[in-house]
Amino acid sequence: MLRSLNSGVSGIQQFQQQMDVIGNNISNVNTTGYKAGRVDFADSFSQTLRDSAAGSASSSSTSAMQVGTGVQTSSISNAFTQGAISRTGVPTDLAVSGNGFFVVRDALNANTFATRSGDFRVDSNGYLVTTNGMRVQGFSDSGLSARGDLLIDATGAPSTTTAGATVSSFSIDQEGKVNLRLSDGTEYVRGQVLLQNFRDPQALVKEGANLYSGLSAAGPLANADVPGTNGLGRVQSSSLELSNVDLANEFSTLITTQRAFQACSRIITTSDEMLQELVNLKR
Repeated sequence: MLRSLNSGVSGIQQFQQQMDVIGNNISNVNTTGYKAGRVDFADSFSQTLRDSAAGSASSSSTSAMQVGTGVQTSSISNAFTQGAISRTGVPTDLAVSGNGFFVVRDALNANTFATRSGDFRVDSNGYLVTTNGMRVQGFSDSGLSARGDLLIDATGAPSTTTAGATVSSFSIDQEGKVNLRLSDGTEYVRGQVLLQNFRDPQALVKEGANLYSGLSAAGPLANADVPGTNGLGRVQSSSLELSNVDLANEFSTLITTQRAFQACSRIITTSDEMLQELVNLKR
């Protein structure tokens, strides 16, 4: 009965953890680029009452006798499946259609992060940044050779450009190229957004604000690459990737988790009643 109590307690603990993951998924159903979490369980250590033994010419084999001691969480993973792409009409909004992550850099400490959330903006200095100021990485020059922070200005304009011409508009194509149009009508490629991919994205660590750290542990490409090459998806401009949370699946999992939690609570209650009966045998 003590084993059943421990099993019931372990079940309550793990199903509570699953409820926490489900609650987080549902709360992020409208979070741009969010990837839903999933809990996987495994049985816990089993107490062996009898070992198995092979049979012989004169005897049959003996099976093992084991009593389990509950359940444990084997992993909490993220489903990196494609979310729906919604058109916004904002030229700085980008979505990845396929595999790959945007790479952004914190200008204060030079730490780099991966993200699927492309709700970018152009800051007062002309850098393409995330909502919290992380600078988007890619080819930062018009020759598409130098890697660094993407800057949207008239640097690198053709020699025929009128002196003092300023940026009047820009667009980003499916290959991530930043195409500028200057006030004098000159058009040229200012830079290019690059994407990164990972052999083991489950090794990425969520840091909040739609950012992932632990890039080196996830097995990245040697260098971020051009969208549409090396197995990477393409960039959809003026669009955002929505959360991949499936509400119908989350609510059905919520119901089964709640019932499992109740069943484990019942195990504890029943074990307690049996122990109470045992205590009362003397009376």
